[in-house]
Amino acid sequence: MKEEEVVRKLVNDIVKWKPDLVITEKGISDEAQQIFVRNNITALRRLRKTINNRIAKVTGATIVTRPEEINENDIGTRCTLFSIEKYGDEYYTTILGEQPKACTLLLRGASKEVLSEIERNLQDALCVTRNVFLNPKLCPGGGATEMALSTFLRNKSKTIPGVVQYPYHAVGIAMEAIPRTLIQNCGADIVRSITNLRAKHADPENWSYGINGSTGELVDMNEFGIWEPFSVKVQTIKTAVESSCMLLKIDDIVSGLTKKDKEASPGPSAPQPEDMEV
Repeated sequence: MKEEEVVRKLVNDIVKWKPDLVITEKGISDEAQQIFVRNNITALRRLRKTINNRIAKVTGATIVTRPEEINENDIGTRCTLFSIEKYGDEYYTTILGEQPKACTLLLRGASKEVLSEIERNLQDALCVTRNVFLNPKLCPGGGATEMALSTFLRNKSKTIPGVVQYPYHAVGIAMEAIPRTLIQNCGADIVRSITNLRAKHADPENWSYGINGSTGELVDMNEFGIWEPFSVKVQTIKTAVESSCMLLKIDDIVSGLTKKDKEASPGPSAPQPEDMEV
């Protein structure tokens, strides 16, 4: 009886605001459901926290943890339509709002594998759109950006005296890995295509020339329409440089053993001829 009394008090704290829809992350007891039904209130239970946050954005509501602390500003008033629709064999709850700040995309496919692939492609597209929206800058794709950087760094290394020029030259050569991989994937002649691409980028006006990933031909990315987000390109280069620095530091630590340490802890000896199998 005490439990029912507490449940009725909690539900009455919600009912007094006369909502049309109540949503919770946890379960709803039978007693609470009966009270909601008598007051013409629809209750949805066991929703994930991420979905609850999106619904709050759509309806303008505030998620509260204690019903007795609800105030008028917490009630969402931007929901224009609540309905339950059937797609295929499943029922889905639809909530529409005025000027919503969140939405749900329903994906359908023939199999689980197809749906997973569609979801992955859609996620990539949304992430690219987000990056471009936050930082509206684009770089030509097809290895054009990497080859332009490679040409600049190799030319820069020729103007620097001493051993300092070698890092510039090494990074410039490493930048050619992207166009080289594109050429290899499409089955074109790697040496000839890379040579032609270098010759193209020798003229600064051809900075946008890259590789057509289907045919292996050199094309102008301004006309071909392949672009990459600037923020992703910058992060990729930063990660590559930081990974190289980490490997170099590890190599220095391993090779920093003194001669006495090496003699004290010799590595595994080479197999002797009598120990080898014929």
